[in-house]
Amino acid sequence: MARRKPVLAPYHHFTKAQWGALRADEPMTLTREDIARLRTLSDPISLEEAEATYLPLTRLLSFYVEAVQGLHNVSSRFLQTPDQKVPFIIGVAGSVAVGKSTTARILQALLQRWPASPRVDLVTTDGFLYPNKVLEKRGIMDRKGFPESYDRARFVAFLGDIKSGKTNVKVPVYSHLVYDVVPGSEVVIEHPDILIVEGLNILQPGELPKNGAPILFASDFIDFSIYIDAEVDDLETWFMERFFRLRDTAFKDPNSFFRRFSEMSPEEAGTFGRTVWRTINLPNLLDNVLPTRGRADLILKKGKSHHIEEVQLRRV
Repeated sequence: MARRKPVLAPYHHFTKAQWGALRADEPMTLTREDIARLRTLSDPISLEEAEATYLPLTRLLSFYVEAVQGLHNVSSRFLQTPDQKVPFIIGVAGSVAVGKSTTARILQALLQRWPASPRVDLVTTDGFLYPNKVLEKRGIMDRKGFPESYDRARFVAFLGDIKSGKTNVKVPVYSHLVYDVVPGSEVVIEHPDILIVEGLNILQPGELPKNGAPILFASDFIDFSIYIDAEVDDLETWFMERFFRLRDTAFKDPNSFFRRFSEMSPEEAGTFGRTVWRTINLPNLLDNVLPTRGRADLILKKGKSHHIEEVQLRRV
């Protein structure tokens, strides 16, 4: 009988209960009020789910941070260079409406409350989108969120500056209210211990030069990456739920770019929202975001209820 080749499984698979047990004695430092404040409009995460999901993750991250710092110490001794603290960068990726912002905010809050009280900063890639006038000039305004709509060179340079220990590193500010980068507005990142970067395409490698010249990608600077996964039909449902909630709240602001959507009938708004999902967000997900899932160190898989049902951790 012919011997079968071994199946190479790149991930350990955990049920929600199995993953939650890895919390060990990690204490929960957030309250229900904290979770309610940190979660986004359409994410129903509870304190219990945060405990079961993010406490094991923060425990794992503490080991990764320690290991990476040890590696840098060894490298410094070998090169006989000054031992300099290097920020640990965490990437959070996934589709529109999957809950990236909630994950990033909860992680930031939990990591800040480690006994060592590390400085933990959070940056979204929205600030690295080209301004609307640039997108309009290039004819890609309807492809906002696609890889070509970002100033990827500036984003990679930003991550390089963070990793090299530079201070006073500036990040452009994006306003979801006006749907554009705010001219002259910046956030300063001042040598964090940990930086969380949240965005659609942060794990995308990009095109390789045919001449073999060295090139840097954003993912080269990420020490630990998380991909939040869900079925496509569920993502569309969550997107539409969020769209209608925004229509009844933020879109009513007179300064909102989306003000006109709050004045549509429910039927018109529903048709418009589904068109946006199916012509912009869905193609971007299938062509650019989903293909990066297999590059993540950790995959959090959500079910229809928006709750995490399975965890996959890349084998080391």
